[in-house]
Amino acid sequence: MSRTTTASDSVSRTADDGDAPRSVGGSRAFALLLVITGAAGVLASWVITLDKFKLLEDPNFTPGCSINPVISCGSIMKSDQAAVFGFPNPMLGLVTYGIVICVGMSLLTGARFPRWYWLTFNAGTLFGVGFVTWLQFQSLYRINALCLWCCLAWVATILMFWYVTSSNVRSGFLPAPRWLKTFFEDFTWALPVVHVGIIAVLIFTRWGSQLWA
Repeated sequence: MSRTTTASDSVSRTADDGDAPRSVGGSRAFALLLVITGAAGVLASWVITLDKFKLLEDPNFTPGCSINPVISCGSIMKSDQAAVFGFPNPMLGLVTYGIVICVGMSLLTGARFPRWYWLTFNAGTLFGVGFVTWLQFQSLYRINALCLWCCLAWVATILMFWYVTSSNVRSGFLPAPRWLKTFFEDFTWALPVVHVGIIAVLIFTRWGSQLWA
């Protein structure tokens, strides 16, 4: 009987069916998820980078996504948090999201990677989700403005983090009890949904009707 493949069904073993295969690949759905989320991140980073250059050339420039006092990309770009490493944050995104696209494209061609590779990739997505969480806090409670392109990058990062983590747990690269592996096999989708839902609740709690005023 054939089995439907989903994004969470990402493990393709090259060793025997033991708990720790030497290397794993990914399903087509998982690979496409990485390509799509990576592309979304690159798009957001590219647009923000271009607007940042225009803002440097003309301090009075208003980005197209600055809709009102709350949804104001310009306020985000002018903040100190927008260049926390000494250069505009989206320039980092252009590189890191590009790497995600490369991994996804490699999986589509049938590539398989060893444990160290997947754990390094997972560590990168963990850093990414940690960084965007910090940026979310800064945006909501320090800068007091929201950037829609940033929100797209946030969602993309959250999706890739949970699905890469799910893949590593189910492949045995990350130690976990059997019940957790079973949960990831069936309900990986629930984790990014809840994660993004919490952020949405915080945004609406923070600004409410001001978002579309």
